[in-house]
Amino acid sequence: MRNILKFKWPIFIGLLIMTVVLFILSPDLAKQAEDAGSFQLPDTADSQKAADILNEAGAAEDTLSLVYPLDKPVDDALRKQISETANQIKAIGKPVNDVLDPFESEDMEKQLVSEDKMTILLPITVEGTHEEIIALADKIHADILPTDQKVYLTGEAIINDDVNESAQEGLKKTEIITVVLIFALLLIVFRSIVTPFVPLLAVGMSYLLSQSFVAFFIDWFDFPVSNYTQIFLVAILFGLGTDYCILLLSRYKEELLAGHAVEDAIVNTYKTAGRTLFISALAVFIGFAAIGFADFPIFKSAVAVAVGIAVLLLILFTVVPLFMVLLKDKLFWPSKGAASHKDSGLWKAFGKLSVMRPLLSMLVVAIITIPVLLTYNNDISFNTVDEIDASKESVMGLNRISEAFGEGDSLPVQVILKNDKPIVNERDVAYLESISKDLEKVEGVKSVRTITRPTGEMIEDLYVDHQMTLMAEGLDEAIGGLTDVQDGLGQAKDGLNEMAGQLPSGSEASSGGAGLRQAAGGIGAINEQLAQIAGGLQQGMPAAQAAGGLTALQGELKKISGGLYGAADQIDGSGSQIGALSGGLNELAAGIEAAGNGLGEINEGLTELVTMMKEMGDSTSVRDTGLFIPSGTLKEEDFEPVLDRYTIGEESGIIMEVILDQDPYSREAISTVHAIKDSVKRSIIGTPFEDVDVAFSGISVMNSDLNEISSKDFTRTVTIMLVGLFIVLLILFRSAIMPLYMIGSLLLTYYTSIAVTELIFVNGLGYDGISWAVPFFGFIMLIALGVDYSIFLLDRFREESIGGLNVREALLTSMAKMGTVIITAAIILAGTFGAMMPSGVLSLMQIATIVITGLLLYGIIILPLLIPAITISFGRGVWWPFRG
Repeated sequence: MRNILKFKWPIFIGLLIMTVVLFILSPDLAKQAEDAGSFQLPDTADSQKAADILNEAGAAEDTLSLVYPLDKPVDDALRKQISETANQIKAIGKPVNDVLDPFESEDMEKQLVSEDKMTILLPITVEGTHEEIIALADKIHADILPTDQKVYLTGEAIINDDVNESAQEGLKKTEIITVVLIFALLLIVFRSIVTPFVPLLAVGMSYLLSQSFVAFFIDWFDFPVSNYTQIFLVAILFGLGTDYCILLLSRYKEELLAGHAVEDAIVNTYKTAGRTLFISALAVFIGFAAIGFADFPIFKSAVAVAVGIAVLLLILFTVVPLFMVLLKDKLFWPSKGAASHKDSGLWKAFGKLSVMRPLLSMLVVAIITIPVLLTYNNDISFNTVDEIDASKESVMGLNRISEAFGEGDSLPVQVILKNDKPIVNERDVAYLESISKDLEKVEGVKSVRTITRPTGEMIEDLYVDHQMTLMAEGLDEAIGGLTDVQDGLGQAKDGLNEMAGQLPSGSEASSGGAGLRQAAGGIGAINEQLAQIAGGLQQGMPAAQAAGGLTALQGELKKISGGLYGAADQIDGSGSQIGALSGGLNELAAGIEAAGNGLGEINEGLTELVTMMKEMGDSTSVRDTGLFIPSGTLKEEDFEPVLDRYTIGEESGIIMEVILDQDPYSREAISTVHAIKDSVKRSIIGTPFEDVDVAFSGISVMNSDLNEISSKDFTRTVTIMLVGLFIVLLILFRSAIMPLYMIGSLLLTYYTSIAVTELIFVNGLGYDGISWAVPFFGFIMLIALGVDYSIFLLDRFREESIGGLNVREALLTSMAKMGTVIITAAIILAGTFGAMMPSGVLSLMQIATIVITGLLLYGIIILPLLIPAITISFGRGVWWPFRG
């Protein structure tokens, strides 16, 4: 320390220049957090696999939705206006891929207009960067939407942007409130105008320098970053830095009041309080460095605080001594004494209870904490929308969609089936229906939309039983048609015989009469065969056999009609009185020709029937699924928009949209996602999709991934953190017992605090649960910061014990000396986290509630009542195994 004091000015000037230069040159940390995104899931997560597949297939689209909340059912004028709006947005071009006009077709209207006709959706599929999508939303608002009409624009990208914006606004509020609050508290603690500026300057330098280092590390080493990074740096560096400054300044004032020279007072301060500070900071550093072992980038982003702690230590050991030397006792002007160094009356009173009657003291702690712990249900929420104010347009739009169409319609689960080659064909697509049927049986699933059911309802025409009914009706029509042909041919036969009888015998035309009778006989024979074919069809004759017979009879009728036309010409040219019969004969010939054409149509229908039945017989999908898609169906114009919507990658991938009948953000939706995954994996076995890549996407899937990843990270990181703390405390205190109950007391504090937070936000304010990231960050913050206060107390206890006092005396002295410092530090640190409350970001408010509750509970109840009671119970054994 004397060397630092010797070179104090070069060190300070160097640090000041470095702070200013790095702050100017460093990247924008807020922008880096925004670019990193809200979730940053690892590549192994199901939703990330789906995102990768969609990216590779060129189908990584987002959907924005214009939501029209109406006061009365839609009329023609509004229909026209909305369709024009759709065309205007489509005309914008990139990043717009497509716009679904709700009034383009009946099917589209059924999907995009609510049943009560009071809400209309206009979905816009977009593909581009986050900035491009947000710029598009701004353009739609500014240039296209009418100002006199209520229309909401919502979508996942807009919601995430609102979350980021709220976080940055919250950070600005937190920074201002934190500085003002700390300054006010320091004024109260030290009753000095000068003193507050020293911690604020030291901590301010630490924050700016830390922020710059972290920003450079993000660029250079891909350091993790999120919206939490900057706000945690503010809260912890300002809160903890102020606490450490109070510890140093309080001890420095004690040394001055003891009559030591300024330099000696500084050296003594850093030998005692400086050692405590270093141990405390090391424990906090280990706590936040342990976060680096997490897999989840959002969790890992808090490792930036470890960088901040290292920088804070540097500043506290270099800059603060400079002001101690410069200001001497004027550092505390105009106060003659300060509450920070006075013995704590409250902790003295607690000491009499915990040191003198340890069992009673433990019982008091149990009475306070156990009832609260019993209320804890571990209710976790994944509802991102709760993070922002309900008055935001994106939230209002999403809520309107949920109310009008059902909660699950707004954000469906996507099942993606992807192969390296095209998989969309009539034979394989039929299996989608069996997969869809299995999915519909999953509890929590409302409907499924895909190629075979684009509106969420089955296409009846594709089912074999329906097609068999249609074929049976076709056979009946064919039989009816044959009967009609028979009747017509019978009339033609009678007409020919009548004409033949009108021809005079012995004349030149008599030979024509014989020809007419012969034709009539041929028609009679054909009619008999038609009767046999019709009867055969009724008795189950194969359609192919019937079609072959009709082909032969059609040829015979063609010959007969041709002969009759020739006979008519001959009679007409005879010039005799019977020439007038030629007109009637022509009519009969035309009728027979028409009958032949009718047989051709019947034959064509039977041939199609035969082809379809053969395809059915050859198709394994018919037996497996009960579905038959005739060849060429998917190439028809009507199917083109369906394929555009539900296929990707030049038909090498298929999308199935699973609509939930529950809130996509709910915990129930996460359970449904697990059931959906299991159902799909079972359903594709034995189908053409058995070997394709299967992926799942959607907000519910993402939340399922978050749940799994955050749970694993919590367990692993907490274990590493607690083991690391135990080892450090074991070495520093040379006791295996002390670290155990220090950590145990902090665990008790954490679970009591999160139970209180759950009571406030879930039971009191009605939220679904504690935000998913809160338990992790709340634990890390509270354990890492709370351990400081136990170190403050027990390191002073160690110091007094080494000085010769017995356990009881050392405890009572330590509590009296450190009580005010710890309570003051806890209030200041709680205050800096309290500055998060006006941020309006739910997760930050909940983290702040855990930390504030925990610090005050620990500093006022658990630390003075439980820790001394346990310590006195062990007696000299508290130093086991190093000394007794």
